[in-house]
Amino acid sequence: MGARTKARKRAADILFEAEQRRVDAVTLLRERVEKPITEAPVPQYAADVVEGVAAHRDRIDELLETYSNGWTLERMPAVDRTLLRIGAWEVLFNDDVPDAVAIDEAVDLAAELSTDDSPSFVNGLLGRIVEMKPTLLA
Repeated sequence: MGARTKARKRAADILFEAEQRRVDAVTLLRERVEKPITEAPVPQYAADVVEGVAAHRDRIDELLETYSNGWTLERMPAVDRTLLRIGAWEVLFNDDVPDAVAIDEAVDLAAELSTDDSPSFVNGLLGRIVEMKPTLLA
């Protein structure tokens, strides 16, 4: 597993925990950096992802709802919702990551962490966001 892949998984863990505990993700990130619960420090890219998703969460959630064809955010499995937020942030707001890589990483994590149907759902929804990207950022 590559360094960025591990960082994405760590970011997903933090974002998921924050949502489940109903706490601010950036505050939880700061806690994990200052008082780690694991021996491995939080990678910088994980922090970048958490901060980026938090900064753009309203817009990301709006787009996920718009393009998910009848699926509300609340209806999506929480893990999928987290991975979709990360993938959408990378696609729309992080020019350092190619769109195909962002999708592949989200799909791979969905296969590892979520339901059997999740990889295709994540792939389809992020693919639609990539298709619409030129109009979404205009």
